Amino acid sequence: MSSSPFPDAGAGPAFPSQGASSAGQPAEDGRNLDSILRIPVLVQVVLGSATMPVANLMKLGRGAIVPLDHRVGEPVDVMVNGRVIARGEIVIVEEDNSRFGVSLTEVVGPADGAQNG
Repeated sequence: MSSSPFPDAGAGPAFPSQGASSAGQPAEDGRNLDSILRIPVLVQVVLGSATMPVANLMKLGRGAIVPLDHRVGEPVDVMVNGRVIARGEIVIVEEDNSRFGVSLTEVVGPADGAQNG
């Protein structure tokens, strides 16, 4: 059984043929889908947060450390346009040890995501 929050996930193609209709003509739906798939969205990975008085914020300078509420090894939230869509773990990108990535461990369902914004 699939763990996807979407009822038809894994039941076949999610969209009709994108290139041509059954008669070999370009499908109108395919062009509309292409337009939608090119829309940029903001993806953020939330490593944690902190609350502090403005006075302490004003004292921060280069090299200052701000402790966050997440601990090492805790899952991080993956957000798209301000809404949590998944959770994951921070990983080091294999090709370049100076870059980080996220390994998704959980996709948040529509009911869970509604609570986040």
